[in-house]
Amino acid sequence: MSTSTKTGVTVVIVPPATANGPMHVGHLSGPYLAADIAARAARARGERVVTTAGFDVHQNWVLTRAEREGVDVEKLAAGFREEIIAALDAARIHYDVFLNPQSEDYQRGVTTLAADLTEAGRFPMRKLTLLACADCNRTLHQSYVVGTCAWCGSEAAGGGCEGCGGYTSAENLVDPKCNRCGGAPRPFLATVPVLPMEDYREEIMEVWLRAELPDRARKIVAHYLERRLPDVPIAYPTNWGLAGTGPHEGLRLEVYAEVGLSTLHGVAQGIKPGALGLEATAEALSEVDALWHFNGIDNGFYFALFWPALYLAAGLSPDSIGGAQVNEFYTLDGEKFSTSRNHAIWANDFLTSEDVDVVRLYLAWDRPDRFASNFTLSAYREFEAYVRPLLDAARERASSDEVAEHPLPPVLAEAEVTRGLAALKPRGFDPALAVRAVLTGMAASAPGVEALLQILTGR
Repeated sequence: MSTSTKTGVTVVIVPPATANGPMHVGHLSGPYLAADIAARAARARGERVVTTAGFDVHQNWVLTRAEREGVDVEKLAAGFREEIIAALDAARIHYDVFLNPQSEDYQRGVTTLAADLTEAGRFPMRKLTLLACADCNRTLHQSYVVGTCAWCGSEAAGGGCEGCGGYTSAENLVDPKCNRCGGAPRPFLATVPVLPMEDYREEIMEVWLRAELPDRARKIVAHYLERRLPDVPIAYPTNWGLAGTGPHEGLRLEVYAEVGLSTLHGVAQGIKPGALGLEATAEALSEVDALWHFNGIDNGFYFALFWPALYLAAGLSPDSIGGAQVNEFYTLDGEKFSTSRNHAIWANDFLTSEDVDVVRLYLAWDRPDRFASNFTLSAYREFEAYVRPLLDAARERASSDEVAEHPLPPVLAEAEVTRGLAALKPRGFDPALAVRAVLTGMAASAPGVEALLQILTGR
């Protein structure tokens, strides 16, 4: 395997898991396992790699769930955090930096960076007309508001539309209303920090023209670049979220801004531990050669436009933003995985009862990367029955130096393994091809197959 000549850092980002319940197989099949495989492959190529993982506690429906269940929200989130960490560990998903919103270091790092960006004029304070519920007085943002997406017509909450991946807020939804009590919106004035995305149009165009993005994400970008890019609030006067400091005193950070800021803070910690504030963070980010997002398509506006603009505001070079590897939706027996409806196969339970090698290989093979796919237990069992003898035989041969007899000529089997390794670069990432290659390579005892198998299984 060739060794990379790069001296800079390859950054692999997985979205923070949301603290609304345990992780399920649908989560693993999306960005989590894929990012781990890509990072392992990059390390095997000799690249310097920093990976981030974490959990997201500041979506305001986390507070909603705690209030409805009559439990303390911090304890609720902490319990799910431990389950999320256990699932990542059980799935052999490695990370260099874990972003924990309940830790003081995280809170200080993220709020300091946000305040510094406002002081530097990149998150200017502006007076905006926002909407609140006329009945319960909540500021209508994130899950507190629901309406119709003005672009695709889907029902959507604040933050993002699952139908088209676009940006949604109380101010741009059609017929918005309070999602807690059904109340009508009333306007009010507030001074909040914003990210003026239009200021970064040229750099975003540069990123867009060079970065790897799926067609659906490019359609989102094209839609927004046809009009003035929005000024997106970085903080709100609201009752849940990370409390701002300095110029953001009395406000709480908007959760998608927090995710982007925490990513920058976490990457900086992975490169230069102890980096704090805009100057030190920008210095650490100067060592980044390529930053790759692994995400679901429903966050299209954020990974294709908003987070790149935020990274540019913090000083990341446009040519360091490699792009995003994006998964479509993974269904279970034809229906969407749902934590609230308990329609899921929970990751911790499944990984405890199954062979993790087989689980990782199957989810990489069946990953909904270019189109939606559907998990069924019967298909998994068929895959397991086919793969189990190959894994067992490969382990036996590894201990005895036995060579398999297989109709595929050795030179072709070796070429297949080489193709599988190449398929795990972030640009053109195709783990399903790599799984097919490793299965062929195991059957033929191809040179290099053990290295590819270790990357895919995490062993």
